[in-house]
Amino acid sequence: MMDWVPVVFITFKVLVFGTGMFFAVKWHYEQGKKGKEKEKKGAVLRAGGKVAAVFALSLLGLSLLTFGLGKVFGLDLTFP
Repeated sequence: MMDWVPVVFITFKVLVFGTGMFFAVKWHYEQGKKGKEKEKKGAVLRAGGKVAAVFALSLLGLSLLTFGLGKVFGLDLTFP
């Protein structure tokens, strides 16, 4: 039987970070809209896309590094 503690903590962490990221993006979007009416929406979307791409690549790199170190240290990281 699977332990319930990691499931609850990881779910909580995802919800908290997801909520925080949503409100951070919303606040920055509203500040950009309020401060610079001349700035085009396309520039904001491009900047958001770049940030999302950097985040995804960082996440991929970190997960590859984690699994690589796990293999080096002899950890069993296979799925059941």
